[in-house]
Amino acid sequence: MATGHRPLLSAFCLLLSAFCLLAAERADTRPPMLRTVGFDQKLNEQVPLELVFRDENGRSAALREYFDGRPVILSLVYYDCPMLCSQVLNGLASSLDVLPFNAGKEFNVITVSFDPRETTALAAAKKKTYMRRYKRPGAAEGWHFLTGDPASITRLAQAVGFRYAYDAEKNQYAHASGVMVLTPQGKLARYFYGIEYAPRDVRLALVEASANRIGSPVDQLLLYCYQYDPATGKYGAIVMRFVRLGGVVTVAGLLSLMWLLRRRDAGRAGVKMGGTV
Repeated sequence: MATGHRPLLSAFCLLLSAFCLLAAERADTRPPMLRTVGFDQKLNEQVPLELVFRDENGRSAALREYFDGRPVILSLVYYDCPMLCSQVLNGLASSLDVLPFNAGKEFNVITVSFDPRETTALAAAKKKTYMRRYKRPGAAEGWHFLTGDPASITRLAQAVGFRYAYDAEKNQYAHASGVMVLTPQGKLARYFYGIEYAPRDVRLALVEASANRIGSPVDQLLLYCYQYDPATGKYGAIVMRFVRLGGVVTVAGLLSLMWLLRRRDAGRAGVKMGGTV
């Protein structure tokens, strides 16, 4: 009897799967071009540091020159973008303003245009805009705005999993928004999505990417209690570690209280003995 129902059950499962796929397609109301853009996380993969780009002064240099043994925040934008790219850079600048670290000292920032038509003059103008906003010491040496040829741009975008598309009708690019944190060796460490980046998350990502060479004991404590979630691109609290830490603090507090009480009692006993004599 059970065997006779198997073909019917299989057909039902196939029908249900087809229905779910159709529903998913209909639920995605984005234009076809926008469905092709996004980020493919490539955590721990190496970025080709031999790729050559031009900086805001027109000087050509390999990517490795912008690392200098420091972690790097990387953003892919295009400078003539009508809106989204400026929001990405504004969000990044807002986060950097709050960090206790300085670009050019504890970390570097690289902003690369993925439009090969863009010029050094555009890069220089964009840098000038953000240097007026981000006024930390050494910022000009720590935040670089680059342009490049199609081959270098394509290889970099593929290496970091950044997918974008050119809309010829609008003469604009469709692209995702976000920034990445790389290790001093050029490996992808963290992705942050959207146009706002929590300063705490960026701070912890830089500390982790640096292999704890920057940061404070407070950062180490935060890293014990928070963990990066690749699915959300954010750091979330690890509940059990909070519980353990709370238990340690409670025990330490009780031991300290017991020690203080014993000292007080010993002091009182000494006073009484002195009064008897």
